[in-house]
Amino acid sequence: MTTPRARDLGLPFPGTPGPLNAITDVAGIHVGCTTLTDPARAMRTGVTAIVPHADAAQPVPVRAGQFSLNGNGEMTGTHWIQDGGYFVGPVCITNTHGVGAVHDGVTRWMLRRHAGFYRDNHAWFMPVVAETYDGVLNDITAMHVRPDHAIDALNAAAPGPVAEGAVGGGNGMIAYEFKGGTGTSSRVLQVGGRDVTLGALVQANHGIRPWLNVLGQPVGRLMPEGALHGAEMGSIIVVLATDAPLSALSLRHLARRAALGIGRGGTPGGNNSGDIFLAFSVADPQPMPQLTGPEITRTEINPEYLDLLYLAAVEAVEEAVVNALVAAEDVPTVKPAGKVCRAIDKDALAALFR
Repeated sequence: MTTPRARDLGLPFPGTPGPLNAITDVAGIHVGCTTLTDPARAMRTGVTAIVPHADAAQPVPVRAGQFSLNGNGEMTGTHWIQDGGYFVGPVCITNTHGVGAVHDGVTRWMLRRHAGFYRDNHAWFMPVVAETYDGVLNDITAMHVRPDHAIDALNAAAPGPVAEGAVGGGNGMIAYEFKGGTGTSSRVLQVGGRDVTLGALVQANHGIRPWLNVLGQPVGRLMPEGALHGAEMGSIIVVLATDAPLSALSLRHLARRAALGIGRGGTPGGNNSGDIFLAFSVADPQPMPQLTGPEITRTEINPEYLDLLYLAAVEAVEEAVVNALVAAEDVPTVKPAGKVCRAIDKDALAALFR
């Protein structure tokens, strides 16, 4: 049985989604997951992989921008994104203690996949790996995530619908003290006469119950039952992808708009939250810089035309978080043991919008 998504419940999100209402509506992006669940080992974690230019025979630089609303978390490779304006290879998301293992696995995967390129050139690879904390629902100190789990997620990456909820890196996550996890959404629009697609994928693990708003309804205050801890203990990673040709500076500005998207859900960006955002474009692909000449010609949209794309990012992020909540199911806690992290009541949520 297919789990209904937020729009299936009648929630009137603004904007026009793509055919899948997912980050994979952006051409060339594949998503894969490794989901690790074993209650006997207090294991509920995993890895999510987002692969731009998934069918490219050689590494392709991906223009990108990054923004942190609150930095209590990690996203590797961001120093180079800030200086170089691009990254190469996949983006992976896991739990806090899994970053090193996933970094190792992604590196091994890239070196195998593009063995000739790395053999024949003075080339280096710097993975982008982000995390959120799943230590309430998973024994995070057991270091369940290993390099092969990242490789498995990358090998599983595919186009098409994206699994949501307790999958991949989102498996052990909690959002607004409901069961959280992986969520995605997309928007199609025109920017300066050009057809554009924007997709968002979130690993939602942030917020406390009283903060939660959905499309203006104070859902958290209307559904207070089962709240777990009453203090911000998590984070949210947002990845925005588009086929609009944008400069690295415009992509940094786009990444900032993820803060407005999660803010629509009610979070102020708690002190203990790592609210870390990445935006990238698959448009106008170029060869690796070391294989080009002294001049590079690029296409980019004039920033004066980007307001509608910024709005699409805000809308897609807001919806992706709710999709993560709606896809969830009840899960027992590990620390402290004996409690249950409840999924949001989908029937009650839908009733608010009838």
